[in-house]
Amino acid sequence: MTISKKILLGMLIFVPLAIAAEWFKFPPALIFVFAALGIVPLAALIAEATEEIADVIGPTFGGLLNATFGNLTEMVVSIVALKSGLIEVVKASILGAIIANMLLGLGLATFLGGLKFKEQVFEPKIARLNASALLLALLVLLTPSAIQFTSVGLTGPAIQEFSYAASVFLLIFYIFNLIFSAQSPFNSDAAEIIEEVLEKEKKESHNKADTIKQVATLLGCTVVLVFISEILVGSLEETVKIFHLTELFTGVILLPLFGGFVEYLTCISSALKNQMELSVSVAIGSTLQIVLLVTPILVLIAPLFGQNLSLDFNLFGMFAAGATVIVTNSISSDGQSNWLEGLLLLILYAVLGVAFYLHP
Repeated sequence: MTISKKILLGMLIFVPLAIAAEWFKFPPALIFVFAALGIVPLAALIAEATEEIADVIGPTFGGLLNATFGNLTEMVVSIVALKSGLIEVVKASILGAIIANMLLGLGLATFLGGLKFKEQVFEPKIARLNASALLLALLVLLTPSAIQFTSVGLTGPAIQEFSYAASVFLLIFYIFNLIFSAQSPFNSDAAEIIEEVLEKEKKESHNKADTIKQVATLLGCTVVLVFISEILVGSLEETVKIFHLTELFTGVILLPLFGGFVEYLTCISSALKNQMELSVSVAIGSTLQIVLLVTPILVLIAPLFGQNLSLDFNLFGMFAAGATVIVTNSISSDGQSNWLEGLLLLILYAVLGVAFYLHP
Protein backbone atom coordinates (compact mmCIF):
# COMPACT_ATOMS: atom_id res chain seq x y z
CA MET A 1 0.00 0.00 0.00
CA THR A 2 1.42 3.35 -1.06
CA ILE A 3 1.88 6.27 1.32
CA SER A 4 -0.70 8.37 -0.53
CA LYS A 5 -3.26 5.57 -0.24
CA LYS A 6 -2.59 5.24 3.49
CA ILE A 7 -3.12 8.98 3.89
CA LEU A 8 -6.38 8.86 1.93
CA LEU A 9 -7.67 5.94 4.00
CA GLY A 10 -6.66 7.78 7.16
CA MET A 11 -8.73 10.74 6.02
CA LEU A 12 -11.86 8.58 6.30
CA ILE A 13 -11.90 9.68 9.96
CA PHE A 14 -13.33 12.98 8.74
CA VAL A 15 -16.52 11.23 7.59
CA PRO A 16 -17.73 10.35 11.12
CA LEU A 17 -16.30 13.64 12.38
CA ALA A 18 -18.47 15.54 9.89
CA ILE A 19 -21.54 13.55 10.92
CA ALA A 20 -20.82 14.11 14.62
CA ALA A 21 -20.15 17.81 14.06
CA GLU A 22 -23.49 18.14 12.27
CA TRP A 23 -25.32 16.18 14.95
CA PHE A 24 -23.90 18.16 17.87
CA LYS A 25 -24.29 21.52 16.07
CA PHE A 26 -20.62 22.46 15.84
CA PRO A 27 -19.70 25.81 14.24
CA PRO A 28 -20.61 25.79 10.51
CA ALA A 29 -17.01 26.46 9.44
CA LEU A 30 -15.77 23.37 11.30
CA ILE A 31 -18.57 21.25 9.85
CA PHE A 32 -17.67 22.48 6.36
CA VAL A 33 -13.97 21.60 6.80
CA PHE A 34 -14.74 18.11 8.16
CA ALA A 35 -17.22 17.39 5.36
CA ALA A 36 -14.90 18.71 2.64
CA LEU A 37 -11.99 16.61 3.91
CA GLY A 38 -14.29 13.59 4.23
CA ILE A 39 -15.26 13.84 0.57
CA VAL A 40 -11.63 13.36 -0.55
CA PRO A 41 -11.18 9.69 0.56
CA LEU A 42 -14.70 8.83 -0.59
CA ALA A 43 -13.82 10.12 -4.05
CA ALA A 44 -10.63 8.03 -4.00
CA LEU A 45 -12.50 4.85 -3.06
CA ILE A 46 -15.13 5.46 -5.74
CA ALA A 47 -12.42 6.00 -8.37
CA GLU A 48 -10.57 2.83 -7.35
CA ALA A 49 -13.74 0.71 -7.30
CA THR A 50 -14.79 2.06 -10.69
CA GLU A 51 -11.44 1.14 -12.25
CA GLU A 52 -11.52 -2.36 -10.78
CA ILE A 53 -15.06 -3.02 -12.00
CA ALA A 54 -14.27 -1.56 -15.43
CA ASP A 55 -11.32 -3.95 -15.73
CA VAL A 56 -13.61 -6.93 -15.12
CA ILE A 57 -16.53 -6.03 -17.40
CA GLY A 58 -14.38 -5.21 -20.41
CA PRO A 59 -13.34 -2.11 -22.37
CA THR A 60 -16.74 -1.24 -23.87
CA PHE A 61 -18.88 -1.25 -20.74
CA GLY A 62 -15.84 -0.37 -18.65
CA GLY A 63 -15.32 2.81 -20.63
CA LEU A 64 -18.98 3.69 -20.17
CA LEU A 65 -18.71 3.06 -16.43
CA ASN A 66 -15.63 5.27 -16.16
CA ALA A 67 -17.38 7.99 -18.15
CA THR A 68 -20.40 7.79 -15.84
CA PHE A 69 -18.56 7.72 -12.51
CA GLY A 70 -15.45 9.67 -13.52
CA ASN A 71 -16.77 12.90 -12.04
CA LEU A 72 -19.31 11.45 -9.63
CA THR A 73 -18.07 13.59 -6.73
CA GLU A 74 -18.56 16.86 -8.62
CA MET A 75 -21.93 15.63 -9.87
CA VAL A 76 -23.23 14.69 -6.42
CA VAL A 77 -22.07 17.91 -4.73
CA SER A 78 -23.54 19.98 -7.57
CA ILE A 79 -26.89 18.17 -7.43
CA VAL A 80 -27.14 18.68 -3.67
CA ALA A 81 -26.27 22.38 -4.08
CA LEU A 82 -28.78 22.63 -6.93
CA LYS A 83 -31.50 21.10 -4.78
CA SER A 84 -30.69 23.67 -2.09
CA GLY A 85 -31.11 26.52 -4.57
CA LEU A 86 -27.43 27.52 -4.66
CA ILE A 87 -27.51 28.14 -8.41
CA GLU A 88 -24.58 30.56 -8.51
CA VAL A 89 -22.40 28.17 -6.51
CA VAL A 90 -23.20 25.37 -8.96
CA LYS A 91 -22.33 27.56 -11.95
CA ALA A 92 -19.13 28.72 -10.30
CA SER A 93 -18.10 25.15 -9.42
CA ILE A 94 -18.45 24.15 -13.09
CA LEU A 95 -16.06 26.90 -14.13
CA GLY A 96 -13.85 26.11 -11.14
CA ALA A 97 -13.50 22.47 -12.18
CA ILE A 98 -12.29 23.58 -15.62
CA ILE A 99 -9.79 26.04 -14.15
CA ALA A 100 -8.50 23.72 -11.40
CA ASN A 101 -8.11 20.65 -13.62
CA MET A 102 -6.21 22.50 -16.34
CA LEU A 103 -4.15 24.93 -14.27
CA LEU A 104 -3.69 23.35 -10.84
CA GLY A 105 -3.79 19.62 -11.60
CA LEU A 106 -1.97 19.70 -14.93
CA GLY A 107 0.23 22.59 -13.76
CA LEU A 108 1.53 20.69 -10.73
CA ALA A 109 2.07 17.56 -12.82
CA THR A 110 3.95 19.45 -15.54
CA PHE A 111 6.04 21.43 -13.05
CA LEU A 112 7.05 18.53 -10.79
CA GLY A 113 7.50 16.12 -13.69
CA GLY A 114 9.61 18.69 -15.51
CA LEU A 115 11.86 19.19 -12.49
CA LYS A 116 12.53 15.45 -12.39
CA PHE A 117 12.78 14.64 -16.11
CA LYS A 118 13.51 18.08 -17.66
CA GLU A 119 11.26 17.42 -20.68
CA GLN A 120 8.35 15.01 -21.08
CA VAL A 121 6.36 13.96 -24.14
CA PHE A 122 2.79 12.92 -24.91
CA GLU A 123 0.62 12.38 -28.00
CA PRO A 124 0.05 15.82 -29.65
CA LYS A 125 -2.77 14.63 -31.93
CA ILE A 126 -4.94 13.68 -28.97
CA ALA A 127 -4.12 16.98 -27.26
CA ARG A 128 -5.22 18.91 -30.36
CA LEU A 129 -8.44 16.90 -30.62
CA ASN A 130 -9.26 17.55 -26.97
CA ALA A 131 -8.41 21.23 -27.50
CA SER A 132 -11.01 21.43 -30.27
CA ALA A 133 -13.62 19.78 -28.04
CA LEU A 134 -12.85 22.20 -25.21
CA LEU A 135 -13.13 25.19 -27.55
CA LEU A 136 -16.51 23.93 -28.78
CA ALA A 137 -17.77 23.62 -25.20
CA LEU A 138 -16.38 27.05 -24.31
CA LEU A 139 -18.13 28.68 -27.28
CA VAL A 140 -21.40 27.06 -26.24
CA LEU A 141 -21.02 28.43 -22.70
CA LEU A 142 -20.20 31.89 -24.10
CA THR A 143 -23.22 31.97 -26.43
CA PRO A 144 -25.87 33.04 -23.85
CA SER A 145 -23.79 36.09 -22.89
CA ALA A 146 -23.26 36.92 -26.56
CA ILE A 147 -27.00 36.61 -27.23
CA GLN A 148 -27.84 38.97 -24.37
CA PHE A 149 -25.29 41.57 -25.46
CA THR A 150 -26.51 41.55 -29.06
CA SER A 151 -30.26 41.30 -28.42
CA VAL A 152 -32.44 44.01 -26.92
CA GLY A 153 -35.16 42.95 -24.52
CA LEU A 154 -34.26 39.27 -24.50
CA THR A 155 -35.97 37.51 -21.60
CA GLY A 156 -34.67 34.89 -19.20
CA PRO A 157 -36.96 32.13 -20.54
CA ALA A 158 -35.32 32.44 -23.97
CA ILE A 159 -31.87 31.87 -22.44
CA GLN A 160 -33.25 28.93 -20.49
CA GLU A 161 -34.68 27.37 -23.66
CA PHE A 162 -31.33 27.83 -25.38
CA SER A 163 -29.62 26.16 -22.40
CA TYR A 164 -31.85 23.09 -22.71
CA ALA A 165 -31.18 22.79 -26.45
CA ALA A 166 -27.43 23.38 -26.07
CA SER A 167 -27.25 20.79 -23.28
CA VAL A 168 -28.78 18.15 -25.53
CA PHE A 169 -26.27 18.95 -28.28
CA LEU A 170 -23.37 18.80 -25.81
CA LEU A 171 -24.51 15.36 -24.62
CA ILE A 172 -24.79 14.16 -28.22
CA PHE A 173 -21.27 15.39 -28.94
CA TYR A 174 -19.99 13.72 -25.77
CA ILE A 175 -21.43 10.36 -26.84
CA PHE A 176 -19.89 10.59 -30.30
CA ASN A 177 -16.61 11.77 -28.76
CA LEU A 178 -16.53 8.59 -26.66
CA ILE A 179 -17.20 6.47 -29.75
CA PHE A 180 -14.52 8.26 -31.76
CA SER A 181 -11.97 7.97 -28.94
CA ALA A 182 -12.54 4.22 -28.78
CA GLN A 183 -12.20 3.74 -32.55
CA SER A 184 -9.60 6.38 -33.43
CA PRO A 185 -6.46 4.87 -34.99
CA PHE A 186 -4.08 7.50 -33.57
CA ASN A 187 -5.57 6.97 -30.13
CA SER A 188 -4.32 3.39 -29.95
CA ASP A 189 -0.77 4.26 -28.84
CA ALA A 190 -2.03 6.46 -26.02
CA ALA A 191 -4.54 3.81 -25.00
CA GLU A 192 -1.78 1.20 -24.84
CA ILE A 193 0.38 3.47 -22.68
CA ILE A 194 -2.45 4.20 -20.26
CA GLU A 195 -3.47 0.55 -20.15
CA GLU A 196 0.08 -0.53 -19.34
CA VAL A 197 0.31 2.03 -16.55
CA LEU A 198 -2.96 1.00 -14.97
CA GLU A 199 -2.21 -2.70 -15.41
CA LYS A 200 0.83 -2.42 -13.14
CA GLU A 201 -1.39 -1.25 -10.32
CA LYS A 202 -4.10 -3.90 -10.79
CA LYS A 203 -4.25 -7.43 -9.47
CA GLU A 204 -3.29 -10.19 -11.84
CA SER A 205 -6.64 -11.91 -11.46
CA HIS A 206 -10.13 -11.02 -10.41
CA ASN A 207 -12.61 -13.33 -8.77
CA LYS A 208 -16.31 -12.97 -8.19
CA ALA A 209 -15.86 -12.01 -4.53
CA ASP A 210 -13.53 -9.15 -5.47
CA THR A 211 -16.02 -7.83 -8.01
CA ILE A 212 -18.89 -7.97 -5.54
CA LYS A 213 -16.70 -6.20 -2.98
CA GLN A 214 -15.90 -3.39 -5.44
CA VAL A 215 -19.57 -3.00 -6.43
CA ALA A 216 -20.52 -2.81 -2.75
CA THR A 217 -17.74 -0.25 -2.18
CA LEU A 218 -18.93 1.83 -5.12
CA LEU A 219 -22.56 1.83 -4.00
CA GLY A 220 -21.76 2.31 -0.31
CA CYS A 221 -19.35 5.19 -0.89
CA THR A 222 -21.83 6.85 -3.24
CA VAL A 223 -24.55 6.76 -0.59
CA VAL A 224 -22.18 8.15 2.05
CA LEU A 225 -20.96 10.78 -0.43
CA VAL A 226 -24.53 12.01 -0.92
CA PHE A 227 -24.99 12.28 2.85
CA ILE A 228 -21.68 14.10 3.41
CA SER A 229 -22.44 16.41 0.48
CA GLU A 230 -25.71 17.34 2.18
CA ILE A 231 -23.73 18.28 5.29
CA LEU A 232 -21.18 20.22 3.22
CA VAL A 233 -23.79 22.24 1.35
CA GLY A 234 -25.83 22.78 4.52
CA SER A 235 -22.87 24.47 6.20
CA LEU A 236 -21.71 26.30 3.08
CA GLU A 237 -23.81 29.46 3.30
CA GLU A 238 -22.93 30.18 6.94
CA THR A 239 -19.24 29.46 6.31
CA VAL A 240 -19.21 31.87 3.37
CA LYS A 241 -20.73 34.59 5.56
CA ILE A 242 -18.31 33.98 8.45
CA PHE A 243 -15.21 34.34 6.26
CA HIS A 244 -16.77 37.03 4.05
CA LEU A 245 -16.32 34.95 0.91
CA THR A 246 -18.36 35.28 -2.26
CA GLU A 247 -20.31 32.46 -3.89
CA LEU A 248 -18.10 32.94 -6.95
CA PHE A 249 -14.84 32.39 -5.02
CA THR A 250 -16.30 29.47 -3.07
CA GLY A 251 -17.51 27.70 -6.20
CA VAL A 252 -14.51 28.43 -8.43
CA ILE A 253 -11.65 27.95 -5.95
CA LEU A 254 -12.70 26.09 -2.77
CA LEU A 255 -15.06 23.32 -3.90
CA PRO A 256 -12.92 22.04 -6.82
CA LEU A 257 -9.94 21.61 -4.46
CA PHE A 258 -11.78 18.88 -2.58
CA GLY A 259 -13.78 17.38 -5.45
CA GLY A 260 -10.77 17.00 -7.75
CA PHE A 261 -8.09 16.23 -5.17
CA VAL A 262 -7.75 12.58 -6.20
CA GLU A 263 -7.39 13.50 -9.87
CA TYR A 264 -4.64 15.98 -9.00
CA LEU A 265 -2.76 13.23 -7.15
CA THR A 266 -3.13 10.94 -10.17
CA CYS A 267 -1.77 13.62 -12.49
CA ILE A 268 1.21 14.31 -10.24
CA SER A 269 2.11 10.67 -9.53
CA SER A 270 1.90 9.80 -13.24
CA ALA A 271 4.13 12.73 -14.21
CA LEU A 272 6.70 11.73 -11.58
CA LYS A 273 6.80 8.27 -13.22
CA ASN A 274 7.42 9.96 -16.60
CA GLN A 275 3.94 8.96 -17.77
CA MET A 276 2.83 12.39 -18.93
CA GLU A 277 0.41 10.81 -21.38
CA LEU A 278 -1.71 9.65 -18.47
CA SER A 279 -1.46 13.01 -16.67
CA VAL A 280 -2.72 14.90 -19.71
CA SER A 281 -5.48 12.34 -20.32
CA VAL A 282 -6.73 12.58 -16.73
CA ALA A 283 -6.66 16.40 -16.56
CA ILE A 284 -8.19 17.15 -19.96
CA GLY A 285 -10.48 14.11 -19.94
CA SER A 286 -11.94 15.13 -16.59
CA THR A 287 -12.48 18.67 -17.85
CA LEU A 288 -14.30 17.39 -20.94
CA GLN A 289 -16.54 15.24 -18.75
CA ILE A 290 -17.43 18.25 -16.61
CA VAL A 291 -18.34 20.43 -19.59
CA LEU A 292 -19.85 17.86 -21.95
CA LEU A 293 -21.53 15.49 -19.48
CA VAL A 294 -21.97 16.90 -15.97
CA THR A 295 -23.04 20.42 -16.98
CA PRO A 296 -25.74 19.35 -19.49
CA ILE A 297 -27.14 16.81 -17.05
CA LEU A 298 -27.36 19.45 -14.31
CA VAL A 299 -29.18 21.84 -16.66
CA LEU A 300 -31.66 19.17 -17.75
CA ILE A 301 -32.46 17.77 -14.28
CA ALA A 302 -32.72 21.15 -12.51
CA PRO A 303 -36.53 21.38 -13.08
CA LEU A 304 -36.93 18.13 -11.12
CA PHE A 305 -35.86 20.12 -8.04
CA GLY A 306 -37.95 23.15 -8.93
CA GLN A 307 -34.87 25.07 -10.09
CA ASN A 308 -33.75 26.67 -13.35
CA LEU A 309 -30.08 26.31 -14.24
CA SER A 310 -29.04 28.11 -17.42
CA LEU A 311 -25.73 28.35 -19.25
CA ASP A 312 -25.60 32.07 -18.51
CA PHE A 313 -22.35 32.16 -16.52
CA ASN A 314 -20.55 34.97 -14.72
CA LEU A 315 -18.63 36.99 -17.33
CA PHE A 316 -15.40 37.16 -15.34
CA GLY A 317 -15.64 33.43 -14.69
CA MET A 318 -16.04 32.83 -18.42
CA PHE A 319 -13.02 35.03 -19.10
CA ALA A 320 -10.96 32.97 -16.64
CA ALA A 321 -12.15 29.66 -18.13
CA GLY A 322 -11.45 30.95 -21.64
CA ALA A 323 -7.95 32.06 -20.70
CA THR A 324 -7.36 28.68 -19.07
CA VAL A 325 -8.37 26.74 -22.18
CA ILE A 326 -6.37 28.98 -24.54
CA VAL A 327 -3.16 28.87 -22.47
CA THR A 328 -3.39 25.13 -21.83
CA ASN A 329 -4.07 24.38 -25.49
CA SER A 330 -1.08 26.47 -26.60
CA ILE A 331 1.20 24.64 -24.17
CA SER A 332 -0.01 21.11 -24.97
CA SER A 333 -0.25 21.42 -28.77
CA ASP A 334 3.37 20.36 -29.43
CA GLY A 335 3.20 17.18 -27.36
CA GLN A 336 6.05 18.26 -25.07
CA SER A 337 6.15 19.79 -21.60
CA ASN A 338 8.73 21.18 -19.18
CA TRP A 339 8.79 22.66 -15.69
CA LEU A 340 8.58 26.26 -16.94
CA GLU A 341 5.28 25.56 -18.69
CA GLY A 342 4.00 24.00 -15.48
CA LEU A 343 5.06 27.08 -13.54
CA LEU A 344 3.22 29.25 -16.06
CA LEU A 345 -0.01 27.32 -15.43
CA LEU A 346 0.41 27.54 -11.64
CA ILE A 347 1.08 31.29 -11.73
CA LEU A 348 -2.01 31.84 -13.86
CA TYR A 349 -4.04 29.81 -11.35
CA ALA A 350 -2.68 31.89 -8.45
CA VAL A 351 -3.42 35.16 -10.27
CA LEU A 352 -6.98 34.06 -11.05
CA GLY A 353 -7.41 32.88 -7.45
CA VAL A 354 -6.53 36.32 -6.11
CA ALA A 355 -8.81 37.93 -8.70
CA PHE A 356 -11.76 35.73 -7.71
CA TYR A 357 -11.12 36.47 -4.02
CA LEU A 358 -11.24 40.22 -4.66
CA HIS A 359 -14.15 40.01 -7.11
CA PRO A 360 -17.34 41.32 -5.46
